[in-house]
Amino acid sequence: MELNLQKPIVFFDLETTGINIAKDRIVEIAILKVHPNGNKNSNTWLVNPEMEIPKEASDIHGITNERVVTEPTFKELAADINAMIKGCDLAGFNSNRFDIPLLAEELLRVGVDFDMKNRVAIDVQVIFHKKEQRTLGAGYQFYCGKTLENAHSAAADTLATYEILLEQLNRYEDLENNVKSLSAYSSHHKRADFAGFLIFDEEGEVLFSFGKYKGRKVTTVLEENPGYYAWIQNAEFPLYTKKVLTQIKLRGLNTQLNK
Repeated sequence: MELNLQKPIVFFDLETTGINIAKDRIVEIAILKVHPNGNKNSNTWLVNPEMEIPKEASDIHGITNERVVTEPTFKELAADINAMIKGCDLAGFNSNRFDIPLLAEELLRVGVDFDMKNRVAIDVQVIFHKKEQRTLGAGYQFYCGKTLENAHSAAADTLATYEILLEQLNRYEDLENNVKSLSAYSSHHKRADFAGFLIFDEEGEVLFSFGKYKGRKVTTVLEENPGYYAWIQNAEFPLYTKKVLTQIKLRGLNTQLNK
């Protein structure tokens, strides 16, 4: 079975210095681009993160400071990476919670705009966990009957994720072979930002999901306490969260001006 695509979809995987979306950096990125006609092209880059790679991270993915010291920085690679993913839907393994948010941070940090307008995301891990409750290596064995060699190599993990999704479509008749349905199925709940600090309610209003204003509408909070916006902008929240909050604030100002 091949994916039923209306436009290209990018499967990707990141190896990083850690798991803090706002602070950590990419040390390797692998991209597999699948086109509607079934053609595929891929690329893998090692990245100089311009910060120390902790030993505990190197122990997982095998990428050391010495290995990346002469590699290009993300800023130097950003144009090529952005060109490869531009106009594409996105897919990965735990990508909704980690890979997409961290990639967005890296792009925004170097001045490349990124958002999810006109694209959707499929998280193969969510489909897997809803169906089988396993891990990537176990999933590769379960679905594809193969042992995942070079686990935590971005390229190996990316290809395995793509193969797993194809087998999931073969195995589960209730999974629709279209990107929007797979995206909806692989999402736990609808977030306004990647990190889940801002979420949608049933009416489509954006709410805060944390802190003293948890469960309250963002627009209401910003009207009552304008300083809360400034506090978030100056705190260590992800750049994408700050971007979404700014968009909501600007929409509110425009609404007031047009009254």
